[in-house]
Amino acid sequence: MSFFDTRLQTPDEIRRGIGQRARELRIARSTTQSELARAAGVMQATVSRFESTGRIGVEGLVKIAIALRAEATLSELFALPRTRTIDEIVRARATEAKTRRRVRHRK
Repeated sequence: MSFFDTRLQTPDEIRRGIGQRARELRIARSTTQSELARAAGVMQATVSRFESTGRIGVEGLVKIAIALRAEATLSELFALPRTRTIDEIVRARATEAKTRRRVRHRK
């Protein structure tokens, strides 16, 4: 699951990005912060703080994700990589070897 490239982001940037995407989803669903808070069973201030700073506890995050119908993405948060057979690994490496080419320098 790659919703955004986190390799060059700080934890603060990742957290804020999650809050911003939750806000965008709430707005796309034509829901106010108060309505979302009520549906999620959290305080409106929690929703507001989450959307603006990304700061929230795990339980609140899960409740808001469920209320926004976005809980399926949470199951991928710490998902193990798909187990592959040895044959799949060998085929993937063979494909990589075919696609890697060296550039020849002209003399």
